Amino acid sequence: QVQLVESGGGLVQAGGSLKLSCAASGRTFSMYTLGWFRQAPGKEREFVAVVRWGNGMTYYADSVKGRFTISRDNAKNTVYLQLNSLKPEDTAVYYCAATSKYWGGEESEYDYWGQGTQVTVSS
Repeated sequence: QVQLVESGGGLVQAGGSLKLSCAASGRTFSMYTLGWFRQAPGKEREFVAVVRWGNGMTYYADSVKGRFTISRDNAKNTVYLQLNSLKPEDTAVYYCAATSKYWGGEESEYDYWGQGTQVTVSS
């Protein structure tokens, strides 16, 4: 069982930055692939980024590539999402999620979800 708690969301102007954190419980954090997803008002939840267990390989949605950076600190049981050059269209509730599967590119792969943190980008 893994419990995930996100933090770091807030209101920021376009072009600004935020760093989201997701703290996890459990002793096998390093064995989970961790992902970030987001859901904008009136839209379906979408994949943002993933960092895989083992080799730490990362993968990003095209919409955030070059602006967002996912990272993990296994010693702190925490996964981060650095959001730079924010745009109004990045406004959404951001969720972290964990899966024992390696790939982690699909929402359906994930077993555990946090409660979400709101990111609002003003123009």
